[in-house]
Amino acid sequence: MGNRFVPVILIALLVLFHAQLWNGRGSIPSVREMQQRLDEQLAKNVQVQASNDQLAAEVKDLQEGLEMVEEKARSELGMVKPNEIFVQITP
Repeated sequence: MGNRFVPVILIALLVLFHAQLWNGRGSIPSVREMQQRLDEQLAKNVQVQASNDQLAAEVKDLQEGLEMVEEKARSELGMVKPNEIFVQITP
């Protein structure tokens, strides 16, 4: 009689572990979804890092040279040097 319960218990455990594999917290679909979210976040991180690098280079240029300051003043603020004439051409 005791020999009959061992296979039943083993089969029940197998079914339990199999159900956990497909429906549980660490299931295959759950891991796949997490991996996809991780890949998306890594792609976003790469884009943001590129933007940060560009901003850092711009800050460095602003701190080191006056050429960038002059370019920003001319393009964004419309400033001109003394004895210059500002001409705006519209298409």
